[in-house]
Amino acid sequence: MAVRIRLKRMGAKKAPFYRIVVADARAPRDGRNIEEIGHYNPTKDPVDLKIDEEAAKKWLANGAQPSETVKKLLIKAGVVK
Repeated sequence: MAVRIRLKRMGAKKAPFYRIVVADARAPRDGRNIEEIGHYNPTKDPVDLKIDEEAAKKWLANGAQPSETVKKLLIKAGVVK
């Protein structure tokens, strides 16, 4: 099973916020997920970003591949170099 760390869109029209989730790569974007490891709200000033570092490192060590956006967020949060 290919596992990805990616964003799940939540919120109202024109006011999105995202949950950072671990999901099967074949699952739909807003579909079923394995675990929620954080959230990201780009509409707030300053940007609201919270990631459970321990869970993120565990999933990365187990072979989960982050999406491009999540990779940038993990670097910004200091989880990976």
